[in-house]
Amino acid sequence: MVLLSLAAVAAALSVACTSASEATAAPSVAVAVTPVARMPIQQWVRTQAVLYPLQQAIITPKISAPVAHFYVQRGDTVHAGELLAQLENSDLKAGNEDAQAQLQAAQANYQTAVAGAIPAALKKAQLDVTAAEQAQANAQTIYESRKQLFAQGALPKRTLDQAKVNLTDAQNATALAQQHLQALERGGHSAALREAAATLAGAQARAAAAAAQLSFSEIRSPMDGVVTDRPVYEGELATTSSPLMTIMNLAQVVARAHLPADQAALLRPGAKATLTGPAGKTFPAKVTIVSAATDIGSTTVQVWAQAANRGDALRPGTTVTVAMLARTIPDALVIPASALLTDTSGATTVMVVGADHHAHSRAVTVGVREPDAIQILKGLRAGEPVVSVGAYALADDTPVTVTPVKSPQP
Repeated sequence: MVLLSLAAVAAALSVACTSASEATAAPSVAVAVTPVARMPIQQWVRTQAVLYPLQQAIITPKISAPVAHFYVQRGDTVHAGELLAQLENSDLKAGNEDAQAQLQAAQANYQTAVAGAIPAALKKAQLDVTAAEQAQANAQTIYESRKQLFAQGALPKRTLDQAKVNLTDAQNATALAQQHLQALERGGHSAALREAAATLAGAQARAAAAAAQLSFSEIRSPMDGVVTDRPVYEGELATTSSPLMTIMNLAQVVARAHLPADQAALLRPGAKATLTGPAGKTFPAKVTIVSAATDIGSTTVQVWAQAANRGDALRPGTTVTVAMLARTIPDALVIPASALLTDTSGATTVMVVGADHHAHSRAVTVGVREPDAIQILKGLRAGEPVVSVGAYALADDTPVTVTPVKSPQP
């Protein structure tokens, strides 16, 4: 009996110890859970990019000459057509005046040719033909009269021969006058006009070239903007091979990003974007260009995102973070990014709290990844509670004490 009682006590103690050991080995862990939400999720492409002005003009003179005067300084706001600098141009002024004088002379000669000399020559040729024909008719009449008198024996042969010579001379004069008139009518008049017109055109071209050379000495702004660089000083030689100044239009800036081809393929011109500067301020933007070609050197695709530069807060040359909207999935299963666990092999899991108040590991397939939210393609159902705080290093089937957390917001 005593032995039996001792055995029973031992058994009872054994059971008690086992229960106490289990309670010590599996304590409840406090975690926060978030139900799986069905909601829209946006996929963004994020990268670093360098800012450039939307418009920029690096002004290089078309002629080489010393700078006579600058009318603007670095930082000045300028407008399209505004005079920025004046180059020395005394020689160009003299050349332009000479060309203008030659043009005036050519215009006067052309007017004279059209209104005076050429029509007069044509008229004179017509009068010469008329006079020659009249003289020929008179010579013909005299010859016929003397021929009759010679036949009657009233005139010597010598007088008749002279009348014949006079008639022949008159006929030759008429033929020459007619040929001259015909030559003028066939093209001599037109050729003279063309010659006068060609002389005038040549003078006009030389005058235009001289005026253009003179205008090149005046440096004007091609656009509205700000003077961002002016490396040359007054009195120095401005050359056709060196920039005289740089004008930038800072009202709009462009972030030029270089993306892998697979990421660039997700983007389209017109897509929503944001630019975040070094100070953390965010500016709305939009994708304007997705290059159709891959850069051979870097095997990346250049993408531009354009933004309004209010208050000139964005400075060209600055590196910014650009986020570009690739797509919106309207009905996705979404969990907080903190709920996703990834092991060294790349496998993705979440901890799901069951009805037994234990956390159970479950493999999931991930879609869109954003900093705060993750799309789940496979492995979860809407409404299931997943551990969003405290899942790291949590063993499978661990008892948990649950603190609810709101679902991710769209």
